[in-house]
Formats: sequence, C-alpha cells, structure tokens
Amino acid sequence: MENVLRPLIVIGGSVVLALLIGWAVDRLLRKVDERHSETPLWGLLRRGRVPFQLVLCTAALRTTYDEAQLLVEHRTAVGRALTLVLIGSTAWLIVRITAAIVETSYSRYASAHRDPARLRRVRTQVTLIMRVVAAVVGVVAAASMLLTFPAMRAAGASLLASAGILGIVAGIAAQSTLSNLFAGLQIAFGDMVRLGDVVVVEGEWGTVDEITLTFLTVRTWDERRITMPVSYFTAKPFENWSRGGAQMTGTVFLHVDHAAPLPAMREHLRDILRACPAWDGRHFDLTVTDSTPTTMELRAVVTAKDPDDLWTVRVTVREHLIRWLTDAHPYALPRVNTADAVLPPAHPNSVPHQDGTSQRTTRGRIHEAPRTPGRG
Repeated sequence: MENVLRPLIVIGGSVVLALLIGWAVDRLLRKVDERHSETPLWGLLRRGRVPFQLVLCTAALRTTYDEAQLLVEHRTAVGRALTLVLIGSTAWLIVRITAAIVETSYSRYASAHRDPARLRRVRTQVTLIMRVVAAVVGVVAAASMLLTFPAMRAAGASLLASAGILGIVAGIAAQSTLSNLFAGLQIAFGDMVRLGDVVVVEGEWGTVDEITLTFLTVRTWDERRITMPVSYFTAKPFENWSRGGAQMTGTVFLHVDHAAPLPAMREHLRDILRACPAWDGRHFDLTVTDSTPTTMELRAVVTAKDPDDLWTVRVTVREHLIRWLTDAHPYALPRVNTADAVLPPAHPNSVPHQDGTSQRTTRGRIHEAPRTPGRG
C-alpha cells in the first residue's frame, strides 16, 4: 500500500502545489492589472502563466522524484527528461517576460510620441530585438540541454580544440545567412526601412509588412506578398516613399485638343479637389507640358498626406476631368483628322473636273476634291 500511496502523495502533492502557486500568481497579476490599467505590463505578464506553471511543476517533480520511489531503475532517464523540460520551460518563460517588458516600453513610448515615422522605426527595432533575444535564449537552452548528456560534455574539449577550423568552415558555408543577419541589424538600427513604410522594389509598389533578421516581406496593393532577403535593401537602391514624411505630390496627364478651355479646366480642377476628402489642400496646378500637331499634353499636379490618398486623388481627378470634358466641352477631346489630301494637278492620278477643279484617286477609287466654301 505504501508503494502506491507514497508516489501518489509526493507527485500529486507537487503538481497540485505548483498549480495552486501558478493560479495564485495569475490572480494577483489580474488584480494588479485591473488597478493599474494605464500600463499593459501586468496583463502581458499573464501570458507567461503556462510556462510559469510548467516550470513550477517540473521543478517540484525534479526535487521530489527521489522521494517518490517510482521507477527506481529508470531514475536517471526520468531525471534527465525532467531537467530537459525544466530548461525548455524556463527559456519559454524568459522569452515571455522579456516580450512583456519590451512591449510595455514600446507602449509608453508610443503614448508619449505621436510621430508616425518615429513610431515605425522604434517598432521595427523592438521587433528585431525580440527576435534576437528569442534566438539567443533558444541557443543557450539548446546548449544547456546538450550539456546534460555526459557524451556531449566529453566531446566539448575536442569541439573547443577544433573551434577555429569549424568557425572558418561555418563562416564560409553561412556567408549568405550571416550577411542577411548583419543586414537585418543594420536596417533595424540604421533607420533605412521600417514597418509600415511604403516602398518600391523591383518595380512593385507596396507596404513593408514584416521584417526579420534574414528576410523582409512587402505587401503590394493587390494583396500579394513579396519576400526578399534583407541584404537586398543594403546592396541595391530602392524607393522609400515614407522616409522624411509621408506627404507626396502626384501628377495626372491628359491629352486634349488645342481648343481646350484651360482657365475653365483649372477652375473645375479646384472644384474637384475641394470635393475630394483625400486631397490635403496643400497645392494643385494645371499646366501645358507638351504639344503635338493634333493634341496638347496637360499635367495636373495634386498633393496628399500619404501614398494611398495620393492614388485616390489622382484617379478621382482623371475620372472627373474626362467626364466633364465629355459632357460640357466635347470639342476639347482629342480628334483624329480623316480628310483626304488634294492631289496636285500634275499628278498622273488627278482627273480634271468640269468646273476647273480636279479629282483625285485613292487606292483605285475616284474622289471629288472638296469645293472651297463661298465659291461657285
């Protein structure tokens, strides 16, 4: 009977005690979070309740397992397994606590600063810092797990002796990975590109959606995701429309007839922009930028507070101006001249007419030359 009750009391008591302590700590954090709602720290710390309870349970079992007298012949294997779980859960808990502290610091910074560009820069740095911390903690935890095995400890001396050669080989093999890693750190702290920036890469326009230590994801306007190594942004030129402020100036080109009413078009352009919520009111203009024998080119200059609004303003101006010209001034639309040319009298295909004018032939057909208005 003792062989059954002893393990049950020891193991069950350890688990129940660990769960009660974890529940009490969680309740305490909830009470503190309700009293201090101005800071999200306590609520974020509650995300670590699962790894915290796992640490408590594993530590309690690791300490009391010898007293339970259970599976004595497998004591070493069970103790090593509990140690591995304890190391893993401790690393998990450290990452959660670090994330809570970093997120709280960012929230306080965001509440004190309203500059979107600065907030995106800090958010990018915070995200990459968390990834670095998680990677370092994971490597340390994995190394600690390996060192629990005697065979790995014995191999440690030989590994250290050949560390120089292995380092050279690893550096050559992971040259691309290391370059991306350092490029990610350079992007994070060099303020080259940030989360939420509007960029143009490889002819594609989109918003930076994710930045890691090795790759960067750009979300295009049509919901596609372009993933590229972060070393691209340190080795090749790219357009960052959000750097130095999100305000932008755009153009709309139109081709109209030479008789187009420019003063009326400028007045109507102002009316269109006043009725467009996306226009920021900074500037607008309408000028003639080029001329051809049949049309002239007009350029409408508009402004907006960010690239998304600029796109809306441009398409709105283009649509309303064309509709207004079609309805109110159809003569101002581009026209294609289709009148036939008059052949000279000496041309072999020219046929004299009774009234002294000439006829001409085109592709085997005879056409009468048009008479001059007001004559005969």
